[in-house]
This record gives sequence, C-alpha cells and structure tokens, in this order.
Amino acid sequence: MIEIDALPQHPGALAALEIVTAREHPSIANHSVRTYLWALHEAARREMVPATDFDPDLLYYACLLHDLGTADEHDGPQRFEVEGADAAGAFLAGRGLDPEQIDVVWEAIALHTSPQIAERRGPVTMLTRLGVLSDFQDPGPGGRAVKAAIEERYPRLDFEAELTGAVVSQALRRQDKAPEFSWPGGLLRAHLGTQEAGA
Repeated sequence: MIEIDALPQHPGALAALEIVTAREHPSIANHSVRTYLWALHEAARREMVPATDFDPDLLYYACLLHDLGTADEHDGPQRFEVEGADAAGAFLAGRGLDPEQIDVVWEAIALHTSPQIAERRGPVTMLTRLGVLSDFQDPGPGGRAVKAAIEERYPRLDFEAELTGAVVSQALRRQDKAPEFSWPGGLLRAHLGTQEAGA
C-alpha cells in the first residue's frame, strides 16, 4: 500500500501545499492531496517506477495544484482548468523550474477533465487524470482499504458539493468559463436545469 503521509518535503512541495491550503476550500485541498495519493496508487498498479517512468515532483505539483483555478485568487476569464494551469505555471516559474517541466504540469492540470485525451498525453498527465477519477469512483474491493486509509487522513468534507459550487458560481458570473461541452459547462447546465425544475 502507498504511504499515506509520505508527501514530498522539499521546499517547493511545502510551498505548493501552503498555497493550496491557504487558497482552496479545505475539502478541495484534501481532494488535491488525495488525487496525488491515488495517482501514486495507479502508478504502482501499473508497475510504473518513479524517476524512471515519470517525474515524481511534477506529478505532485500537477495533482496538488490541479484545482487551483477554483480559488478566488485565480478566478480569471478562462475556464477553471486553464486558470489553475496558468497559476501553477507562474508558481513553478517562481521556483525556478524550466519551461519544459512547467509545460508538463500545465498540460496535466489543463487536461484533467478531458477524458480520452489526458490519458494519451504522457505519464504525468495520465496519472493526474487517473488520480482525479479514482477520488470520484468506487475503487472496487481491491482498493477499498486504500480509500478508507486515504479518507481517514484527508476526509472528503462534502467535497463534491464544494467543488461543484465553486465551479458553478464562477460560471454564473462569467458563462464563457463554462463552454457548452466542457465539464464546467455540464455542471452549469445541471445547475440551471435544477433551478428551472424548482421554479
């Protein structure tokens, strides 16, 4: 089983965690950490070796920062995935990462809601996407002990409602943040349809 508390401890990793916990809702911050742990679990299931098959630091940054676009500080005119990717890129540039490394993280964050695309864009993007999916899905009998351990340390705290609320509230202010066939667009349509049904 993966080490639940074995998060990276170098200065860049600690700074990324500080940003996430300061700017995101606690439930979304917990989801971001869970996404990283699930990504490691998926890598282990596929017998992928850190530092050989993927860069573990870039995976950590991508997973941890993937929902940064839900934070008020990063509520710009673009959809939340792109705003988050841009914010992560700026953070990593400030930490001295090179453009190629930043691009790997940027792409993983920008594509984390893009099924069948993210899975084909390299190991960090694929594992970030799988980590996100794993946190939304029943992992099956083989993964339920992992799920219980992860969620005991990083509880869900009504995460689904908080994330949906954050994305929808941004889209209600700027509907161009939720293109019709995007994941934010689907959340916005569901919200507006629920409102109409209750009218």
